[in-house]
Amino acid sequence: MSYKPFVRAKTTESIAVYPGTFDPITMGHLDIVNRALHIFDRVIVALAVNVEKKPLFSVEERVEMIRACFKPDDPVEVDVVDGLLVDYTYTRGAKAIIRGLRAVSDFDYEFQLALMNRRIEREVETVFLMTGFRWIYISSSIIKDAARHGGDVSGLVPDHVCERLRERFLKG
Repeated sequence: MSYKPFVRAKTTESIAVYPGTFDPITMGHLDIVNRALHIFDRVIVALAVNVEKKPLFSVEERVEMIRACFKPDDPVEVDVVDGLLVDYTYTRGAKAIIRGLRAVSDFDYEFQLALMNRRIEREVETVFLMTGFRWIYISSSIIKDAARHGGDVSGLVPDHVCERLRERFLKG
């Protein structure tokens, strides 16, 4: 019998957690959230704190930009997770972790994570969703690089994020 250090929240709605660093959030990320809402009653966009990455925006700035993408009555919550994602998912009463895939190259890494999460907590599933074809080539890294060099990233990120990128790189 395995020891459960966390207590699972009891809920009747189906909840999924969509983790990421979202530095910054892109239209591809929002596409995945919308696709997940066709399957789950509620999605928690979980801003994962990753000490190995050097983000352009602070946690607070990213949370603010993500929240601005949704209306108050949308079935989307924004939260910050610092620790083991599968434990967070379990304690929130979520049934699944959503992972977006753009290309086959994403799958190998994501598959390994899914297997480890499944090993740690069998009650949490991983659901892979393909991003919409029009967003398949974008990533936060590519967007930051283009914006850093003066490229127009409008339409690839929400308008308010595009403005924040312009401001950041004009200052920098």
